[in-house]
Amino acid sequence: MGRGRVVMERIKNNINRQVTFTKRRNGLRKKAHELSVLCDAQVAVIIYSSRGKLYEFCSTDMNKILEQYRQSCYSSQDNVAENETQNICQEVSRLKVKHESLQRSQRHLLGEDLQQLRLKELLVLEKRLDRTLSKARQEKTRMMFNQLEELRTKENDFAGVNKQLKRELQEVGPSNANHVACEEPTLQLHI
Repeated sequence: MGRGRVVMERIKNNINRQVTFTKRRNGLRKKAHELSVLCDAQVAVIIYSSRGKLYEFCSTDMNKILEQYRQSCYSSQDNVAENETQNICQEVSRLKVKHESLQRSQRHLLGEDLQQLRLKELLVLEKRLDRTLSKARQEKTRMMFNQLEELRTKENDFAGVNKQLKRELQEVGPSNANHVACEEPTLQLHI
């Protein structure tokens, strides 16, 4: 029968924790040695215990491997930072050009700086303004129809309430109905 899965959490018992640390530390050293021999790789392992004691394994010279590690880390970080800086500069210049183009287009739409435009550009601008005006009119018409529908709904509601009140007034008494003049309101809308 095989062993069950080990739960990855801190071992609470100090003695068991120390035994596990020693066994796993030795196993890690063994695996690092095997990796360096089988694959002709430079391997360095640095372990600090919970008490701060240093354990290390190195297939060659530790200082040489650490220096090689520092050089590869810092040179790759410098290259990444330089590439990122170039990308940001390109993005900034691209956004500046786009911003200037949008500002110029906005000025043209407001009727400013038109003397710089050629006839073809003025025609294109005129078509854009016509489309914009047409869309604005369509939206205004749609909103007016919506308001008209709301008002018609309210008119129907008020007419129903008025009829209900007339019925209630007639039920109260025909003599009182003569004293109150009720006219049906008519709603006239001019579009």
